[in-house]
Formats: sequence, structure tokens, C-alpha cells
Amino acid sequence: MQTVQKWLTNKANQPVLFWLIGGLLFRGFIALWLPPGFDEAYYYVYSQHLDWSYFDHPVLVALTTGFGTWLTGDVSQFTIRLGTLILHTGSLLLLYLTSVRLFSVEAGRLTLAIATIIPIFQVGFGVLTLPDNPLIFFWTATLYCAAYEFFPPSPTQEYRPSYRLSYFGVLVGLACLGKYHGFVLGLGLVGFCLTSPRHRCALLSPWAWLALGLFIITIFPIWFWNIQHDWVSFRFQLDRGVPREDYDLLDVVDVLLAEVAYLFPTLGLPLWWVSLQSLRTQITSISPHLTTAFSHFPPFLRGARGDRNLAPQKNRNLTSPLSQQSSTDEGDFQQKQLLILWVSLPLTIGFTLMGGYQQILPTWPVPGFWGLTLLLGQQAVFWQQQSRRWVRRWLQGSGWFIGTCLLLALLHVTTGTLQTGSRYAILGGFWNPKDDPSTELIDIVQLRQGFAQSPLLSQALQNSSFVFTNGYYLAGFISMALTPLADTPITCFSTDLRGFAFWSRADQWVGEDALFVTISRFQKKEDILTDYRGYFKSLEELGSVPIRRGGGVIEQVYVYQAKSLVQPYPRLYGI
Repeated sequence: MQTVQKWLTNKANQPVLFWLIGGLLFRGFIALWLPPGFDEAYYYVYSQHLDWSYFDHPVLVALTTGFGTWLTGDVSQFTIRLGTLILHTGSLLLLYLTSVRLFSVEAGRLTLAIATIIPIFQVGFGVLTLPDNPLIFFWTATLYCAAYEFFPPSPTQEYRPSYRLSYFGVLVGLACLGKYHGFVLGLGLVGFCLTSPRHRCALLSPWAWLALGLFIITIFPIWFWNIQHDWVSFRFQLDRGVPREDYDLLDVVDVLLAEVAYLFPTLGLPLWWVSLQSLRTQITSISPHLTTAFSHFPPFLRGARGDRNLAPQKNRNLTSPLSQQSSTDEGDFQQKQLLILWVSLPLTIGFTLMGGYQQILPTWPVPGFWGLTLLLGQQAVFWQQQSRRWVRRWLQGSGWFIGTCLLLALLHVTTGTLQTGSRYAILGGFWNPKDDPSTELIDIVQLRQGFAQSPLLSQALQNSSFVFTNGYYLAGFISMALTPLADTPITCFSTDLRGFAFWSRADQWVGEDALFVTISRFQKKEDILTDYRGYFKSLEELGSVPIRRGGGVIEQVYVYQAKSLVQPYPRLYGI
């Protein structure tokens, strides 16, 4: 406690507290008002069906999503995100400490600032309850442990494998329990040891074999569940990477542009730049004759004065932190650089290239960029030596602009400031709700109140043996809305059941009555109702619940009474 108190009272640590506490408050405000997303609502259903693992992802997302609801007894968008808010603050602190260990206190502060500002990190890792949140926490904890294991305080000190290697087995295993990306982290650590002569002995250490055993034990929930279910989760994830169309380089460009947009251009472009420059440094250090080949590359890829457009320089001869270091320090820096690249680039480059034949989600390559912020933070130290004012303006300008954009987007999502028909619309609005994708986020409080205030719907809910819908993500919204009102089971009847295929038996409700809940765009499709009528003796509309924003109706939730299920609905896994 004395150490913590001393750290807190040190004025030099005040910027760290500012970014950690300020970022937590900002993300908490967004988490309080932003309606739950598709995946978030679906993961809430995970927390209602605790198991060793799940069809889509490993187990930790169920625990982080359920943490807030179990702690408070309340089901809301804020409570399902409570675990995320806490865990991401821990991830930021670990990232700061890792940068301090690898580089310097100043690099740690700049890395913390960059990671706090980047919008996809703020929202994707720090607000939404997703598998990426526990993944990033244990990913960063692994890097923190690696910084202490592989890099003694003195660069001249000989490396000797220690007990810390065994920690990797647990930490990487826990990252895998967050998301399957964790396996790439483990392979990255092995790749680093293979390509770093100084650290190659780690692979033959008894501690490394202990780490392997601990890793297998830690991921027990994954392989135990998959053994029981014919390895369906692995087959599902691997199937998503199988090419289904010809390779298109233009799609790769689209993915690159999207990544820069999610990271925000003033941060995304420097991240890519420092990654490519660092990769160039590693390649030329292994094969010096390639330096001649690189001389034909554009300046921003060669690294020769490549940062002159990013910051004013007082000394044109200083283009890299390496130029100010001795040969020993330079070699030590390159090894640290190599570690970061091995655990980061396989994801960033791999998924970017995958975009040429497969649609990828925004969060797939982002954990790689998270690790690369360590390199950008260190590079920013060098830029700061050239112009402290420019770096301050760069970070403050990016932070204020990103924060303002996120708050304006939140204001629209919650009040409809750009929506035609909203009482809060600016200049009458110019975005029709039918064309606005944000209207697909269902306000679970309004849906809950609609059922609670309707005697007909409330009674039907109490008398039904189960509730079903036609989309697994819709089932998540409905579950969040109705669980506090009744303990009626909720499932999904569709061609893509995801986890719902395992949370009940196919014949469990044969002969029982149900409620069918859907939304307007599906309600208009007669073939859906026709299909479901073949499984029930009757299917009649009971009523609807309007979802409003800014006083205008943006969605209708329709409720049907389905009498007596006559045959089991087919169980399809979505693969």
C-alpha cells in the first residue's frame, strides 16, 4: 500500500492517472447511453447458459458480460459492459507498464495516450462487451511478462530462461479463452525465440515445457467442450477463412482504408508507417544485402527521413531512435522491436490480406495494432525531441476531434439528431430512419416496458413455454428485455442458430405454446410466417411494440402467439 500511495502522490504519474481515469469516465458515459449491439446482446445469452465453451467463442466473454448483471441484479446496456470497462482500464495500465519496461517512462505515457485515444480501441475494446476485451487484457499481460523475461535491465546481461516462462502458458491460455486469436499470440512468442539468437535457448528450457503443459491445462474448457461437440467451434471458425471467391486486390485496399478509418487517420497512418519501417529494419539486419533493394522503395517505407512529413525536425540526421543509441543499445532495441512485430504483424498483415477473398470484421486485425502502439509510442518520443509542441498538438487535436465525433454519434443514436421526424433533429434532419443502420439497435428498455404495460402481451408471455425469434442476434435483444419480466426460455428458429443449437434439445418443446417475436422488416416477409406455420397448429398476431427515438417510431417489434409445436425445428449450426 505504501508503494501504491507513493506512486499516486508522485506528480510525474499524474498524466497516467488522467488518461486512465479520464478514459474510464468517458467510456463509462458512452456505455451508459449506447444501446446494446447485436453481438453484445447475444453474449448476454451466453451468460444465461454458462458452459465450458461456446459455438462462436471461448468462455471468458460470458463471464465478462455476466459480471455486471450478477453483481447488480440489473440487466441493462451498462451492466453488461461493466466488466469491459474495468478490464480495459487494466489493459491500458499493463500496456503503459510494458512500454516503461521496454523503453522509457515517456514512451509509456505517449503509448498510453495513443491507445486511449484510438476510437476502435475505445469502443471495440473499452465499451462494448466482446471477446476482444479479455483477449486484449491477457494479451497485454503476456507482453508485460515477456518484457521482464526476455529483457534484463542491462542490455549486456546474458539472457537466461527463468520461471517467468511458465507464466506464458497460463497467460496465453487465458488469452485463448478470450478469443481464438490467442493462439496467434503463442505462435508469435515461439517465432520471436526462433529468430532471436539470444533468446533461442528459451525453447529448450524446462520452464518452456512447463509452460506448454500449463497452456494445455488452461485451455481445457476449449478442447473439452469441442470434444463433446465434434469440434464444431473450430470447424466453424476455420470455415470462415476458406476462400469463397477470387482474390481481389481492390478489396485489400478497401480493408486498408477501413483499418485506417477505424484507427483514425492521424493515428492509423503513423501506425502502419512505424510497422513497415520496423519490419524493414528487421529484414535488413538479417540480410544486409537487402539494404540495396530497399533503396529503391519510396522514402516512407525506407525510413530515410521518412518522418519529416509527420513532425518538424531540428536535425535532419536524426531519423530514428536508433541513431542516438550505442551498438549494444541498438541491438537491444531491435530485439524488443522484433518481439512486438512477431506478436502483432501476423494479425494486421494476415487479416488485411485475407480481405482480398473474404469479408473480415473490423475487430479481427485490431489486436495486432494494439501491440504496435508500443512502437508508435517510442517513435513519438523521438518526434517529441524534435518538437514537443507538435506532438502535443497531434495528440490533443486527435483526441478532441475523436471524442467530439464519438459524442455526436452517440447523440444521434440516442436522440436522432440527424433523423427526419425526430424532435431533436438538427435543421429538421436529413436521414430517413429506414436508411439509418443505427435504428437496428433495439432499445431494450422500451421493449421491456411495452410488454410490461400490455396486459395481453404480459399474460401471453407468462403462459408460453418458450419464446423464439428468427435471428440469433434478435434473440439477444429479446432476452435482455424479457428476462427481468419472466423466466421463459428464449431460443431461435432459423438456418443459423449459433449457440442456440446447443442450449436446448430439438424436441424439448414439442406440444408446447410459444411466442414468436420479430421486427418489421422480417414481419413483412410472408415466407417466414408460412414456414413457421408448418411447425405450429396456429400462428396469430397478438400486437406490436413501437420503438421510438426523438419522438418518432424507428422500429416495430411484432409479437405472435404460436400454438402447439407439432415437430422439432431443424438444428443447423451455420457452417
